[in-house]
Amino acid sequence: MPDKKFWVTLMAIKRTAVYSNSERMIQMTTSTVVLSMARRFNASDKAVYEAWTNPELMKKWLFTQEDTNQVAKNVLRAGGSWEIVDRREGVEYRAIGEYLELKPPHKLMFSFKMPQLSDHEDRITVWISMVQKSCEMAFVQEIVVPHEEGWTQEDVKRTGTESSEKSRAGWGLMFENLKKLVEQRVE
Repeated sequence: MPDKKFWVTLMAIKRTAVYSNSERMIQMTTSTVVLSMARRFNASDKAVYEAWTNPELMKKWLFTQEDTNQVAKNVLRAGGSWEIVDRREGVEYRAIGEYLELKPPHKLMFSFKMPQLSDHEDRITVWISMVQKSCEMAFVQEIVVPHEEGWTQEDVKRTGTESSEKSRAGWGLMFENLKKLVEQRVE
């Protein structure tokens, strides 16, 4: 398997949510884009799983860097929460979620949301397995893409592609930092 691999699928899933405010009911339609990526590390499955779940390691690569990290904490159990707060150029970025499934050291599934950017919540699943003396990680993000009124199928597809490409670029950078972290721990 090559060191870097990804694929994107636009799912034709439409969700309709109804929001209420004091003045009127708002109907929001969304679709889901599935982003899949894979990486191979010269590290153990336990080291990679720990990097995803130990706040002291999370703050070094996950949505943040150690020098800009303000908060990295979690309650590591199904139903438990996680939070990372990063401050860059005077702006605070907060990533939060809930652990949906934990099977150490092979699988974790959690929700992901950045409340300052969107009310929508994505789902992330990470599978980790040993392949000979390396660790292989498969990553899937189900990205919720909101639609605006009057959008065509082309608008939906374009926005889904843009969302997945932005996520892919961000995760790619984070996975490079993850690789450095887990491979340096092996030495």
